[in-house]
Amino acid sequence: MHDERPDTLRVHLHPKQWVAFLTAATEVLFGGAAGPGKSHLMRVAAIVWCCAIAGLQVYLFRRVREDLYKNHLEGPKGFRAMLAPLVLGGWVRIVGDEIRFWNNSKIYLCHCKAEKDVYKYLGAEIHVLLIDELTHFTESMYRFLRNRLRMVGIVLPAEYVGKFPRILCASNPGNIGHLWVKNTFITPAPSYEIRKQAPDEGGMLRQFIPAKLSDNPSMATDDPDYEDRLSGLGSATLVKAMRDGDWDVVEGAFFSEWSTPQHVLDPFKLPEHWLRFRSGDWGSYSPYSIGWWAVVGDDFRTPGTNLLLPRGAIVRYRELYGKKGAKLTAEQVGTEIVKAEKDDPKLAYGVLDPSTFKEDGGPSIGERINDVLLKAKMAAFHEADNTRIPTTQGPDRGGAMSGWDQMRSRIVGTARKRENGDVDWSTGRPMLYVFSTCRDFVRTVPVLQHDPHRAEDLDTKGEDHAADDGRYACSSRPWVKSLPKDAAEKRDAFREARDDTYSDSIATL
Repeated sequence: MHDERPDTLRVHLHPKQWVAFLTAATEVLFGGAAGPGKSHLMRVAAIVWCCAIAGLQVYLFRRVREDLYKNHLEGPKGFRAMLAPLVLGGWVRIVGDEIRFWNNSKIYLCHCKAEKDVYKYLGAEIHVLLIDELTHFTESMYRFLRNRLRMVGIVLPAEYVGKFPRILCASNPGNIGHLWVKNTFITPAPSYEIRKQAPDEGGMLRQFIPAKLSDNPSMATDDPDYEDRLSGLGSATLVKAMRDGDWDVVEGAFFSEWSTPQHVLDPFKLPEHWLRFRSGDWGSYSPYSIGWWAVVGDDFRTPGTNLLLPRGAIVRYRELYGKKGAKLTAEQVGTEIVKAEKDDPKLAYGVLDPSTFKEDGGPSIGERINDVLLKAKMAAFHEADNTRIPTTQGPDRGGAMSGWDQMRSRIVGTARKRENGDVDWSTGRPMLYVFSTCRDFVRTVPVLQHDPHRAEDLDTKGEDHAADDGRYACSSRPWVKSLPKDAAEKRDAFREARDDTYSDSIATL
């Protein structure tokens, strides 16, 4: 092998690709529309970094192995074509799934078709992680691969110090990972802004760099009709996603304002004096959903993260979610509630799906659940608000269920919406939060759809049980409980009148 670095390789990037290549961020998503040269950027970055840094280990992932070879190894702009001068000069060898450089740097071509495939890389030491089409991967797969990122014993040239190890991802909107990718990279911060992440988010410098078809002038020459084909996809939303890089591609999402980084909290010990209540949606064969909520007293900073929760916000701190087909009786569900709640302070009240209080010749479901709760000296359920709002669509269709707007208002909170409809979280805080342990709420609520016949209502064909119990909670008029007189926490200057109106004795009725 030769002792000096090769000078026969020539690569080219367009201005937007240079932004992604030169950024100081170490966890980058370069994505949006189809055709801006995302895959080309990843190949160029891998080659240049391997030439510049001896011993570098680059792992390039696609979900499916066939796509990895078609998109990156073969073709007129694939690795074989790009590296041909270096291969002919003896600087590089391509052996199976490995590209080996003269300075002991390597590019590994990897795939994870199944979730369990990530464990093939359990012992890997990844210096550069490249993931093409990130939305094809699940969040758990990404987090596992990011966990393998480490760098030991590599001497970095001065211009690269502080920039490695690093992650560069590329993706279009859509597919199975759309929601978590959007909530991780797009929603929390404005485009191009670099933010240091918390340790539980990997601790890296994260950035989203939007990419559009117009950012790749080469397409006008290589494939001048490509944009027309994108415009012919059919679905207007899908056209916006693939042609314009619009990440609101989840067609019909009912709670498009939801953001996992903004609304989901790591569990913490709740102050004893916060008012607590529960909400429930009944199901026997269908899953039941019971949620426990606490109302934030004065503005509260969460331990560890120091996140400010606004006064009056509600926090879902526990849930019970029935297994489909379990067919538990009312008494069995009541017993599960007693077990879950046994260490809680006295709850103020509970609200339950009003259909459970309908009698058909015997005690209602709601009455039977309450019998179990009252015997355990726990707060009983009363009927939740489930009325329909009048509509002009006619009496045969009815209106949207009450509570959806209240739930949406709490999800948005004090933030404002930008002109394009996105929520600008930098301007405020949500008024509804969920502990990360409430997995079924977090799993189901963000992906629920609009009813195709009633735009203001939710499509009940979806898994809406946790959303229904959340709606009951939001429409139950939760109030801020007055602080005990001997509480050490200081009150702010503003006191809501209802603090003095509602006493603890009223609250526990």
